[in-house]
Amino acid sequence: MHSAPTPDVPPGRTLGDALAEGTVLLDGGLSNQLEAQGCDLSDTLWSARLLSDAPQQIEAAHTAYARAGAQVLITASYQATFEGFARRGIGRARAAELMGGSVESARRAGTVTGRELWVAASIGPYGAMLADGSEYRGRYGLTVRELARFHRPRAETLAAAGPDVLALETVPDIDEAEALLRVVQDLEVPVWLSYSVAGDRTRAGQPLAQAFGLVAGIDQVVAVGVNCCDPADADRAVEVASAATGKPVVVYPNSGEEWDAEGRSWTGRGTFTPGRVRDWQRAGARLVGGCCRVGPSHIAALAERLEPSGT
Repeated sequence: MHSAPTPDVPPGRTLGDALAEGTVLLDGGLSNQLEAQGCDLSDTLWSARLLSDAPQQIEAAHTAYARAGAQVLITASYQATFEGFARRGIGRARAAELMGGSVESARRAGTVTGRELWVAASIGPYGAMLADGSEYRGRYGLTVRELARFHRPRAETLAAAGPDVLALETVPDIDEAEALLRVVQDLEVPVWLSYSVAGDRTRAGQPLAQAFGLVAGIDQVVAVGVNCCDPADADRAVEVASAATGKPVVVYPNSGEEWDAEGRSWTGRGTFTPGRVRDWQRAGARLVGGCCRVGPSHIAALAERLEPSGT
């Protein structure tokens, strides 16, 4: 497999610096790679269960993406919450260790290639903890203040583990985005914010320009965009995010298949085509990759198609 071209730069460059200079390649879906490795993800903790039960599988999945050319590895903490771990009898101290371990696992995996690589600590939405598909709907009946109270402890825990960036991802509505931004403003870690969208709106039905505009002028936010959505919806969203904020855009859609939350299975056919990455770049995308059902082979194909910086 081919790796994404990496410029000859001094060590210690921040992700924000890299995005100012060109396009950076994200990894793909962690869950589908773990399933390809034979892991059972039927538990409500999803991939986060393996932080406790099989951490070597998490590291192996990260390694597969690093070898495919990914320059950013997203941790297995999307569904890792103190509440979720407590339901499995895991106390707060051990849960904090597991969350921190998610960052360490990605960091170790990133050393296998010798290339420049960043670790993004995933912070999924409140609905991910519920494990009922509500992250694709939003509007949980909670206030911004209540959502901030939920997110703060794990955001602080993940930030303390030393990631290069916090990934506020698969956010379904503006209220939760506002809550997350309130939480991270007290943390000295850059962030990206990516919404899950349907058509030209957030999953909760708000206009995308309004949703993206929430981060305009916030220097801590190094990129804004979409993830965990249909590739066709991502195409238009990149343009809107760039126009609304002037920031680098992050885009990593699903394969195009549909998730059946009740049946806990994927349906339909994949429509993810690596060739569309150049259109994303030309529209303002600087952080590109894939989400659910997008594997290492897709990431390798994206790496081959990236336009060189400056074109």
